Amino acid sequence: MNDTLFSLSGRTAMVTGASSGLGRTFASVLAAAGASVVLTGRRMELLEQACVEITSQGGEALAVNMDVTDEKTVTQGFDEAERSCGCIDILVNNSGIAHGESALEIAPSDWDRVIDTNLRGAWRVARESGKRLIKAGKPGSIINIASILGFRVIKGVAPYAISKAGLVQMTHSLALEWSRYAIRVNAIAPGFINTDMNREFFKTEAGLSMQKRIPMRRVGDPDELAGALLLLASDASSYMTGSVVTVDGGHLQSTL
Repeated sequence: MNDTLFSLSGRTAMVTGASSGLGRTFASVLAAAGASVVLTGRRMELLEQACVEITSQGGEALAVNMDVTDEKTVTQGFDEAERSCGCIDILVNNSGIAHGESALEIAPSDWDRVIDTNLRGAWRVARESGKRLIKAGKPGSIINIASILGFRVIKGVAPYAISKAGLVQMTHSLALEWSRYAIRVNAIAPGFINTDMNREFFKTEAGLSMQKRIPMRRVGDPDELAGALLLLASDASSYMTGSVVTVDGGHLQSTL
């Protein structure tokens, strides 16, 4: 096998929501594979800290302010990234939020905020990326971070699950439209992954009970998404578009 198959040398990647959690992990993985990485989000101090970590390990990283719910900052963010790093040819659409209330109790404003961030925000960024790649005549890879809750549901997170189902369908639609431009659009659908936001929950009785319903009987580690990420970002997946790669410990196969 070609040793450079998964290499991202000479590529420029953008990761949204990169100040913490999975986004920060994704940025580090892409940088370690050789890409110049643009980390975007609203918390500039945390983005700068992440950039320092990446550069201290020999990578190239740039922090850029971007709010995916604000089209103006999306455009400005891409402008700044291009001035410093050139055209973005790998996009990881990672920004996302959740709101834990039942469908009967959630306020319309909270519903709108989840949909606007997770679905419309991802569309804003993907569209901006696609427009610029087409104008530059460059191939590219867009990776949407979906969720297994786009395929199955749990109680109390209706707008999140609905937004992720929409993101899966958006992946299929953009892949179909943009294949002619050599822009591949795929998605990763993680199961339950340990992050700073949920680590304590998975230690509780409810969290432990949830893990028992996963065939592997555990939640995943963020690094266990690295293989799928590098596959979709690199030329190793040159004939893949419109695909959704599930990384969930077998959860979707379980009927427990």
